[in-house]
Amino acid sequence: MPDNAEVVAFTINTSPAELADLKSRLLATRWPDRQTPADWSQGIPLDYMHEIRDYWANEYNWPERLALLNQWPGFKTEIDGLGIHFLHIRSPNEQAVPLILTHGWPGSIVEFQKVIGPLTDPVRYGGSADDAFHLVCPTLPGFGFSDKPDQPGWGIERIATAWNTLMLRLGYDAYFAQGGDWGSIVTTAIGVQNLGSCRGVHMNMPIAPPDPDTMDDLTELEQSALTGMKFYQDHDSGYSKQQSTRPQTLGYGLADSPMGQAGWIIEKFYQWMDCSGHPENIVSRDELLDNVMMYWLTNSAASSARIYWESFGSNATGASQIEIPVGCSIFPKEIFKTSERWARKRFPALIHFDVLDEGGHFAAFERPGVFVEQIQRCFRKMRQVP
Repeated sequence: MPDNAEVVAFTINTSPAELADLKSRLLATRWPDRQTPADWSQGIPLDYMHEIRDYWANEYNWPERLALLNQWPGFKTEIDGLGIHFLHIRSPNEQAVPLILTHGWPGSIVEFQKVIGPLTDPVRYGGSADDAFHLVCPTLPGFGFSDKPDQPGWGIERIATAWNTLMLRLGYDAYFAQGGDWGSIVTTAIGVQNLGSCRGVHMNMPIAPPDPDTMDDLTELEQSALTGMKFYQDHDSGYSKQQSTRPQTLGYGLADSPMGQAGWIIEKFYQWMDCSGHPENIVSRDELLDNVMMYWLTNSAASSARIYWESFGSNATGASQIEIPVGCSIFPKEIFKTSERWARKRFPALIHFDVLDEGGHFAAFERPGVFVEQIQRCFRKMRQVP
């Protein structure tokens, strides 16, 4: 710990009183009327939310689910005046290199549970020790068990600087970074800042805008990307507008109602996953609720939404170039997609670009095997860069 800041072990604990309060709120849910169409076009259907409520209140076993998460070593440390929660899993392999994985909204460190083992101990999963990583999985400020900022200013650039501080504090003077959703944008900011310790980055939602010079000669991927952007703006960005303008107003309803919080989150998993029309086709109901619990138990509906208020319009979400090596994996159901030639405009040191046949926004959660293979292939190339 070069700066002598304290890193303390942290285990997630939940009191019986918290779980009793949750159950009482679930059983007292005041329901809206049924949606008028028979699909998800007005949002998450009433019948499915009844199923979620009944399962959550009567069958979901949080202590068992929490034990799965607590199997990974957890810690907290203060950076720039804020307590940051993170998992830190060291590989048993001497060849391992450090990698920081960053989640987004409405995700959490829960997304990474199925990839931690293969990334830290690939030999155990039939891979090569040369692909091993020491993993650091931090929780974004205002999310989960990280502290909530009580003053404005915790935008993307500040988080990226904090992540660099975290890696140095853990003794990693050289590392790689990876992320999706806001994690992609934080990872991009790490690359833009280029403070000297990050050797390369990988994103599964790279933000590289369309190149105006290509508009008369668009590829199939580029046409799909533009169509997806228009759909997002026209039909899928209401949550983003609310969170980027009035996150506090939103918070009153979500902080008071677990079903409100669950509906706000699970609908995005349906919309953004490659799930053939239902989120439970690709992840389990337990996994969906594990992620919701990261928001409900910590009362972080408003504080997590503020990342939108803080960060929209920042350089990291714009077009500042990254000079260090970059890798991109493009999943077909991603919100924002880019092409290789568009990506090269922003990432001149693009070293890995792959377009996948299946998968969506929550790549590590949805397609852990493919995600692991992409990370290993990308950083295998970067390990060879002097």
